[in-house]
Amino acid sequence: MNTQFKKGVLELCVLVLLDRKDCYGYEMVDEISKNISISEGTIYPLLKRLKNEGFLDSYLKESQGGPPRKYYQLTTLGKVKKEELVKEWQSFSVGVNNLLYSEITNDSGDIKDE
Repeated sequence: MNTQFKKGVLELCVLVLLDRKDCYGYEMVDEISKNISISEGTIYPLLKRLKNEGFLDSYLKESQGGPPRKYYQLTTLGKVKKEELVKEWQSFSVGVNNLLYSEITNDSGDIKDE
Protein backbone atom coordinates (compact mmCIF):
# COMPACT_ATOMS: atom_id res chain seq x y z
CA MET A 1 0.00 0.00 0.00
CA ASN A 2 1.19 3.52 -0.73
CA THR A 3 3.26 4.88 2.18
CA GLN A 4 1.70 8.35 2.13
CA PHE A 5 -1.78 6.85 2.07
CA LYS A 6 -0.97 4.73 5.13
CA LYS A 7 0.50 7.69 7.01
CA GLY A 8 -2.72 9.58 6.40
CA VAL A 9 -4.87 6.97 8.14
CA LEU A 10 -2.38 5.81 10.77
CA GLU A 11 -3.23 8.71 13.11
CA LEU A 12 -6.88 7.66 13.03
CA CYS A 13 -5.95 4.02 13.67
CA VAL A 14 -3.78 4.92 16.68
CA LEU A 15 -6.46 7.15 18.22
CA VAL A 16 -9.17 4.53 17.72
CA LEU A 17 -7.00 1.82 19.25
CA LEU A 18 -6.08 3.98 22.25
CA ASP A 19 -9.73 4.86 22.77
CA ARG A 20 -10.34 1.15 23.35
CA LYS A 21 -7.41 0.60 25.74
CA ASP A 22 -4.05 1.99 26.84
CA CYS A 23 -1.20 0.42 24.82
CA TYR A 24 2.56 0.49 24.53
CA GLY A 25 4.19 1.17 21.18
CA TYR A 26 4.99 -2.35 20.02
CA GLU A 27 1.51 -3.51 21.07
CA MET A 28 -0.01 -0.83 18.82
CA VAL A 29 2.19 -1.89 15.90
CA ASP A 30 1.12 -5.51 16.47
CA GLU A 31 -2.60 -4.65 16.62
CA ILE A 32 -2.56 -2.32 13.61
CA SER A 33 -0.43 -4.78 11.61
CA LYS A 34 -3.25 -7.33 11.85
CA ASN A 35 -5.13 -5.10 9.40
CA ILE A 36 -2.57 -2.78 7.78
CA SER A 37 1.09 -3.57 7.13
CA ILE A 38 3.21 -1.06 9.10
CA SER A 39 6.65 -1.04 10.67
CA GLU A 40 7.67 -0.06 14.18
CA GLY A 41 9.55 2.95 12.84
CA THR A 42 6.38 4.60 11.59
CA ILE A 43 4.53 4.63 14.89
CA TYR A 44 6.98 6.25 17.30
CA PRO A 45 7.32 9.63 15.54
CA LEU A 46 3.51 9.74 15.33
CA LEU A 47 3.14 8.97 19.04
CA LYS A 48 5.62 11.71 19.91
CA ARG A 49 3.76 14.24 17.75
CA LEU A 50 0.35 13.27 19.17
CA LYS A 51 1.73 13.58 22.70
CA ASN A 52 3.27 16.99 21.94
CA GLU A 53 -0.07 18.16 20.54
CA GLY A 54 -1.83 17.14 23.76
CA PHE A 55 -3.80 14.20 22.34
CA LEU A 56 -1.92 11.55 24.36
CA ASP A 57 -0.39 11.08 27.77
CA SER A 58 2.10 8.38 28.66
CA TYR A 59 3.07 6.49 31.80
CA LEU A 60 5.46 3.69 32.72
CA LYS A 61 4.14 0.31 33.79
CA GLU A 62 6.17 -2.65 35.02
CA SER A 63 6.30 -5.60 32.63
CA GLN A 64 6.57 -9.24 33.63
CA GLY A 65 9.59 -10.08 31.54
CA GLY A 66 11.73 -7.00 31.25
CA PRO A 67 12.02 -3.28 31.80
CA PRO A 68 8.96 -1.06 32.39
CA ARG A 69 6.96 -0.22 29.27
CA LYS A 70 5.76 3.21 28.22
CA TYR A 71 1.99 3.08 27.82
CA TYR A 72 -0.02 5.69 25.94
CA GLN A 73 -3.55 6.83 26.70
CA LEU A 74 -5.92 9.31 25.11
CA THR A 75 -6.49 12.65 26.76
CA THR A 76 -9.88 14.37 26.64
CA LEU A 77 -8.55 16.41 23.71
CA GLY A 78 -7.46 13.16 22.05
CA LYS A 79 -10.97 11.73 22.35
CA VAL A 80 -12.37 14.84 20.66
CA LYS A 81 -9.76 14.57 17.90
CA LYS A 82 -10.59 10.88 17.40
CA GLU A 83 -14.30 11.67 17.00
CA GLU A 84 -13.51 14.40 14.46
CA LEU A 85 -11.28 12.06 12.44
CA VAL A 86 -13.86 9.25 12.54
CA LYS A 87 -16.51 11.59 11.11
CA GLU A 88 -14.09 12.80 8.43
CA TRP A 89 -13.17 9.21 7.56
CA GLN A 90 -16.82 8.15 7.30
CA SER A 91 -17.63 11.01 4.95
CA PHE A 92 -14.45 10.50 2.91
CA SER A 93 -14.90 6.74 2.57
CA VAL A 94 -18.53 7.11 1.48
CA GLY A 95 -17.43 9.54 -1.23
CA VAL A 96 -14.64 7.26 -2.45
CA ASN A 97 -16.92 4.22 -2.40
CA ASN A 98 -19.52 6.13 -4.41
CA LEU A 99 -16.89 6.83 -7.04
CA LEU A 100 -15.55 3.29 -7.03
CA TYR A 101 -18.83 1.44 -7.17
CA SER A 102 -21.32 3.67 -8.99
CA GLU A 103 -21.88 4.04 -12.70
CA ILE A 104 -20.48 7.15 -14.31
CA THR A 105 -23.16 9.40 -15.80
CA ASN A 106 -23.01 12.44 -18.02
CA ASP A 107 -24.50 15.85 -17.14
CA SER A 108 -28.00 14.76 -18.18
CA GLY A 109 -27.88 11.69 -15.92
CA ASP A 110 -27.43 9.17 -18.73
CA ILE A 111 -24.87 6.40 -18.29
CA LYS A 112 -21.78 7.17 -20.35
CA ASP A 113 -20.68 4.72 -23.02
CA GLU A 114 -17.05 3.75 -22.69
